[in-house]
Amino acid sequence: MTTNKGSQPTALITGASRGLGRALARNLAADGWLLVIDGRDPDALAGAAAELARLGEVVGLPGDVASEEHRLALARAAAALGGLDAVVHNASRLGPSPQPPLADYPLDAFRQVYAVNVFAPLRLTQLLLPHLRPSARLVFVTSDAAVEAYPGWGGYGSSKAALDQLAAVLAAEHPELGVYSVDPGDMNTRMHQEAFPGEDISDRPPPEASVPGLRAILSGSFPSGRYQARSLAVSEART
Repeated sequence: MTTNKGSQPTALITGASRGLGRALARNLAADGWLLVIDGRDPDALAGAAAELARLGEVVGLPGDVASEEHRLALARAAAALGGLDAVVHNASRLGPSPQPPLADYPLDAFRQVYAVNVFAPLRLTQLLLPHLRPSARLVFVTSDAAVEAYPGWGGYGSSKAALDQLAAVLAAEHPELGVYSVDPGDMNTRMHQEAFPGEDISDRPPPEASVPGLRAILSGSFPSGRYQARSLAVSEART
């Protein structure tokens, strides 16, 4: 049964059990958004869903975005809520830790990185397009590794570069939507720690520091394109 929530904004956020996805979900829930969230770790997702349920309505679906069955379940959840105003493709796979050079990169692991970081967002977008409300926003969380050549980041970085181009082409093909690649910057998250095993990353900002920029994208009138979340937050504060 379809639940039409009227003017209440609704978002789907992948990878929302921790890190940036959870921080953004918390912010949106506190502002009255209905949420569909997912994550690979059922226990972590249950904890996130329980926290968010104290703020508003949330649908938590554990699963891997690389799974077609899970992607179909996300699309059904979006339809049941009457459509989406925003989709945030936040789920990502880092790949081997520590990051190997391309000369030694295991191809099976390389395929897994692309399955989550490139193929899954595209396929999920295909499934969700019929459920997007007018002027909906599609946000693809990217990385500076997509545009900078860091040794050891050939797998993750090239997957994010491919994601950037997918977003750019989708923007050209769907001018009725806002389509964005957003680089959140370095963050003190588990994934970032896995990228630098044994290093102290406590000086990195928390994921909450990148949320204002994402909120600016979701609620503002920026043209489709690629943005840095913290630069957006600074520019918004100055206006």
